[in-house]
Amino acid sequence: MKKYFRFEELGTNYRTEFMAGMTTFLAMAYILFVNPATLALVGVEELPEGVTRIDQGAVFAATAIAGAVGSLFMGVIAKYPIGLAPGMGLNAFFAYTVVLGYGIPWETALSGVLASGLIFIVLTLTGLREKIINAIPGNLKLAVGAGIGLFIAFLGFQNAGIIIGNDATLVGIGDLTSPTVLLAIFGIIISVILLTLGIKGGIFYGMVLTAVAGMIVGLIDPPTGISGIVGEVPSLAPTFGQAFLHFGDIFTIEMLVVILTFLFVDFFDTAGTLVAVATQAGLMKDNKLPRAGKALFADSAATVVGATVGTSTTTSYVESTAGVGAGGRSGFTAVVIAGFFLLSLFFSPLLSVVTAEVTAPALIIVGVLMSSALKSIEWDEFEIAVPAFFTIITMPLTYSIATGIAIGFIFYPITMLLKGRAKEINPVMYVLFVIFVLYFIFLS
Repeated sequence: MKKYFRFEELGTNYRTEFMAGMTTFLAMAYILFVNPATLALVGVEELPEGVTRIDQGAVFAATAIAGAVGSLFMGVIAKYPIGLAPGMGLNAFFAYTVVLGYGIPWETALSGVLASGLIFIVLTLTGLREKIINAIPGNLKLAVGAGIGLFIAFLGFQNAGIIIGNDATLVGIGDLTSPTVLLAIFGIIISVILLTLGIKGGIFYGMVLTAVAGMIVGLIDPPTGISGIVGEVPSLAPTFGQAFLHFGDIFTIEMLVVILTFLFVDFFDTAGTLVAVATQAGLMKDNKLPRAGKALFADSAATVVGATVGTSTTTSYVESTAGVGAGGRSGFTAVVIAGFFLLSLFFSPLLSVVTAEVTAPALIIVGVLMSSALKSIEWDEFEIAVPAFFTIITMPLTYSIATGIAIGFIFYPITMLLKGRAKEINPVMYVLFVIFVLYFIFLS
């Protein structure tokens, strides 16, 4: 095994890789509780007509399984110290845009995730990924990431009750004297302190401390005995295979845009994470990513597995840099992460203490981290600034990641053509322009 994972060449060992894997897992363990709460629309009382709520226990199990399988694929096939799990941003898009906004059943949404994963596999195996990466301008990639960050943070503030609806101004400040709001504010402060101090896994520990504080003051019912902490693995029956059963429902313009959004965000999120982690670990060679095809295949295959068992898009986690910082260099780090995800399957009873107030700080902090992409956008070029700004601002304002992407991708070729920079526009952008224009016509 040492030879397979090239321990000697990379200057690592079992102990270092184990500690790195555990560090990365703790840094991303929050997803085990945030993802089920997000997909089940916890805190949302009314759902669109004909839409049911996805089973939270099944999503917990699906999240752990997708994380385990995805991390195992990445470790064994691509040999990178990168953990995978259902991605933040795409789970919010799944729940709040597709299900809540469009009124599309979660079963059909899972079919969309499955379709995007299958397309991703084809693009990877045929080598088309490079052409697509080059087709989308870098500024728009950055804008999408930043916009999703703002959208996720907005969801966090809303779930916390810090931001509420207001008939006069659309939104306004909530009741800051409410005990549940104060608990969420406590969680934000604790999480900020932990991350500012550079504590690995600060988001996860912040959730733990917030839940404990909630139990102490009587806002959250504490688990009773060992059965309230460790229990049987939740059944996957409510979600398993639904993506295949409803695959025939995805052939609409609306679902085409949904699938493109799943594919687009996952594609570039994965590419960015791979480069970031590989660079930190010193694994880049001649400014190129070795085994990039295998890494992207592992990511896309994990998405297919995740959709099959019942969760939104599975993707590579930038929190993997925490494990690299702890010394992780080989794929064995990812294998350790997979082992921890499998072990977490037995801790589903803890879902009862992870309320909306507990998960809200995690959403807000993730939003902060994703919004860092704003600094790299070329704001001094107006033809770039307009589509980038529209992409970013319309995601939270329209409550839709897809709408933000669509508006930005419509304005980009317009401003670039008017500026005389037509040669810089990839033909793929014109195709996307037409698709997104049709998307808005269809919505109207």
